[in-house]
Amino acid sequence: MAFVILLGVVSLFADMTYEGARSITGPYLAVLGASATAVGLAAGFGELVGYVLRLVAGYLSDRTGRYWTFTLVGYVVNVLAVPFLALAGRWELAAALMVAERFGKAIRTPARDAMLSHATTAMGRGWGFGLHEAMDQIGALLGPLLVAAVLFRREGYAIAFGVLLIPALLTLGVLVLARLLYPDPRDFEIGTPPLETQGFPRIFWLYLVAIGLIAAGYADFPLIAYHFQKTSLASEGWIPLFYAVAMGVDAVAALVCGRLFDRLGFTVLGGVALVSALFAPLVFLGHFRVAMLGMVLWGIGMGAQESIMRAAVAGMVPAARRGTAYGVFNSGYGLLWFAGSALMGVLYDVSLPALIAFSMGAQLLAVLVLFRVGRQRGA
Repeated sequence: MAFVILLGVVSLFADMTYEGARSITGPYLAVLGASATAVGLAAGFGELVGYVLRLVAGYLSDRTGRYWTFTLVGYVVNVLAVPFLALAGRWELAAALMVAERFGKAIRTPARDAMLSHATTAMGRGWGFGLHEAMDQIGALLGPLLVAAVLFRREGYAIAFGVLLIPALLTLGVLVLARLLYPDPRDFEIGTPPLETQGFPRIFWLYLVAIGLIAAGYADFPLIAYHFQKTSLASEGWIPLFYAVAMGVDAVAALVCGRLFDRLGFTVLGGVALVSALFAPLVFLGHFRVAMLGMVLWGIGMGAQESIMRAAVAGMVPAARRGTAYGVFNSGYGLLWFAGSALMGVLYDVSLPALIAFSMGAQLLAVLVLFRVGRQRGA
């Protein structure tokens, strides 16, 4: 529990940094001259890099056993790329820094999740990952609120990105402390029998298909924020507050879903995906209050994606290959997130109803696959 909480504090400060930035990158790119297609491609490509490279990072962390090395290097790149956005004078440079931030997250995530999987064995993986995600999302709530406060004072985007250097440095400080206190988190899972296998089980791949469909249909917030600014649905200062609300909901949803997952299993995943699929028409067609409700549903879905969807992987693969499994899982997720984000960016410029139909269709199809996974898992 202490280790999970300590890594949760690391994630809290890290999310303050990059989620604070993410809450305004859409409008920031628009101010710098980017189109909706460019915003969709930039956000999607960043997620593609951030997920596909996890395949390599996960494999290497398992192969070398240097989980802490990958975690430390990844966090350095992840959080320090954000303050440099204050110096970007062109949308192309800002987009490149967004990709660099995702690159750092790709390096550290599989190794960190593998360490968490060992630490959450006794406490329940749904609860453990849910607790970690809840702390993570407290930071994701505080970051946008900090950015919103700067923008309401009319300090501008450069100052908003600059102040995020503070939580970035706190992230690295707490991370070094965790490394000193817990040099080998694999010791938490004692007595796990080795399991040799030539590949991952069929249920793992079926599960990956379901989560990939959710990723493809999930509109990234930079595109949503671009829509809010373009349609004048919300002012410059209110846009990060929409994101803050979603992140607060995300934190609560992660805790609730984590507990329910440990008791009910995959039924929870299908139910959450069914509810969150409704965010698209509310966000893209609604007025201020309806759009806020849409962001609440969007936050519920993100809470599940970042907690129990990760927790489920640990129960499908052997302990010695979890870094690789998380790398494969996240790479597939990222590929489909990129494809979906790029397509939705194009559809936004062409037809909002088509964008909404694609988003909802992909997620509802995922629900059917998830219920099938649940039946096979139960059997």
